[in-house]
Amino acid sequence: MKRTWAAAALLAVTAAGCGAGSAVSDYGTVIKGAKGQSVPVEVGQGQRFSLTVPDNPSIGDQWSLVEAPDAKVASFISEEHESEGGAPGSNGTGYFVFNAKRQGTTEVKLYNCWRCGTEKTPTAPDSIRESGTATFTITVK
Repeated sequence: MKRTWAAAALLAVTAAGCGAGSAVSDYGTVIKGAKGQSVPVEVGQGQRFSLTVPDNPSIGDQWSLVEAPDAKVASFISEEHESEGGAPGSNGTGYFVFNAKRQGTTEVKLYNCWRCGTEKTPTAPDSIRESGTATFTITVK
């Protein structure tokens, strides 16, 4: 009976740890990037880390993971978003959360297709100009 109660308590605590609508409550080490940047990242085996980009979906930002890391080196956990305010136009941050697995180097590319809507490729001149890639080179030590 004690094990059943302990398991139920652990499940309740684990579920409560996640933010509202958030898949994870711990972003780990946060590494900032942006459109047009290449960022080197060094993490240890077993370390959780997040690659972040400025994100404001209300003005057209549409970030996506376009090149996932080598799964032997780092595994993708989830994509999260936090807004700095509740009003439309509020700036925010996109978090792409990973776990470092084994020693090695791999690359992650995040792409912002600005105001692309359901399209995956920008067509309008302003969308072409504002879209871009953030590249992260991950080295697990």
